Amino acid sequence: MRRILLAVEYDGTRFAGLQTQAKGERTVQAVLQAALSRIPGAIPKAVPAGRTDAGVHALAMPFHYDTADSIPTAKIPHALNSFLPPDLRALSAEEVGPDFHARKSCRWRHYRYRILQRPMAPSLERHRVWWIPQALNLVAMRHALEHLEGEHDFRAFAIKAERSTVRRLYRAHLTVVTPLEGRRAQEIWLEFVGSGFVRGQVRSMVGTLVEVGLGKRDSGDIPRLLERGTRKDAGPTAPPQGLYFVQAGYTPWSG
Repeated sequence: MRRILLAVEYDGTRFAGLQTQAKGERTVQAVLQAALSRIPGAIPKAVPAGRTDAGVHALAMPFHYDTADSIPTAKIPHALNSFLPPDLRALSAEEVGPDFHARKSCRWRHYRYRILQRPMAPSLERHRVWWIPQALNLVAMRHALEHLEGEHDFRAFAIKAERSTVRRLYRAHLTVVTPLEGRRAQEIWLEFVGSGFVRGQVRSMVGTLVEVGLGKRDSGDIPRLLERGTRKDAGPTAPPQGLYFVQAGYTPWSG
């Protein structure tokens, strides 16, 4: 029996989230496990490094599963992709030790949120970005991001209460990207790397940061939210289509 670490990418538009659901909805985990069930020797139980909601995408989501097959690891993605739909693809595979766990062994996770700024709504990217035509104060947003780094209680950004809402953010950063030179458009990428995230945290932080950018909230409000805020005190939840799970790390974060 071997344990395989698999990296997959997916377009979350037509998925009802990552984890299997009681009513049999189309989820990433359910579709991947259905593909594994078609490989002789593979145990169709795939364990992810994290979770994503409906409409959220992933560039490289790790899963582990166990198998008794003898397929060379380099050929595993090709074997799986022959059974997977176009919006879910295996990218790479490697054999890991029996004690490795995609979620429990994970040391950090990296999320990216894409905001498109241009006068007209997108057609091609409508399921990939949050379109905001208004100008955003990026200086104020960067100042607000500085307050989010470090270890805090993120209960004000948690959609659903968890046993502990204390997490450590190693990086909270804003980057401006110009996708097409000469056009009146730019993308704002909000990058978050943390030891873990409470449910809804990234989208809630983004919604709050956009309020700062629109002048509806002062950047200095972030420390108050982290100290004693509740979910109703923070900004709205950003839409799911702009969010991407970028990668996970299994060694300490080094910046």
